[in-house]
Amino acid sequence: MVDTYRLRSPLAHLHLDARAHEEADISGTGVVMKEIPYRGLINIRGDAADSAFVDAVQKAVKLSPPVDANTVAGKANTTRIMWLGPDEWLVITSPQGADRAMKALWKNLKTDGLHAAVTDSTQARTCIEISGPRAREVLQKGCSLDLHPSVFGPGQSAQTIVSKVAVMMTQTAAARNGDPTYELYPLRSFATYLWTWLEDASQEYGLKVG
Repeated sequence: MVDTYRLRSPLAHLHLDARAHEEADISGTGVVMKEIPYRGLINIRGDAADSAFVDAVQKAVKLSPPVDANTVAGKANTTRIMWLGPDEWLVITSPQGADRAMKALWKNLKTDGLHAAVTDSTQARTCIEISGPRAREVLQKGCSLDLHPSVFGPGQSAQTIVSKVAVMMTQTAAARNGDPTYELYPLRSFATYLWTWLEDASQEYGLKVG
């Protein structure tokens, strides 16, 4: 893991914290956007049919890797595991839990005869959260994925394209008012472009930085 004092958000130059302070009142807003930097992102590979692999992951992060395509195990704002493929997953943790999760996964998966891989990709990506009653409409301006609630709801995930940027995307539980919340994980080199595009696409609905 990178030393904490060396961490720098790929969107730091946009001064989003200052904008969020200035735009604190989000009532009546169609779209709310914010960056959630420094989350732990750990890629794991293995055989979901191998009970030893599943048990090792469960022991390390208290969750089993989901076997249903395009789903996420765990709840928002806690450790989660996102399905990426039949033998690949992304463990998402809080910044504080990243180092512990990495060490625990490495320790438990480093077993003789167990075919598995663990890769820390924390610094490769950031998280852009977009929520609000018009968030879905904004995303569908640049994403061909069907985001209708009957198809893509809380706990669903996908690797897709948003305005030419490859992202890992998941919808977290809807807010109390029913508004959807999406998390997009682009590579850090595309984060500024994606943020700028989303911001521009949100203007007609009323945008505030959260």
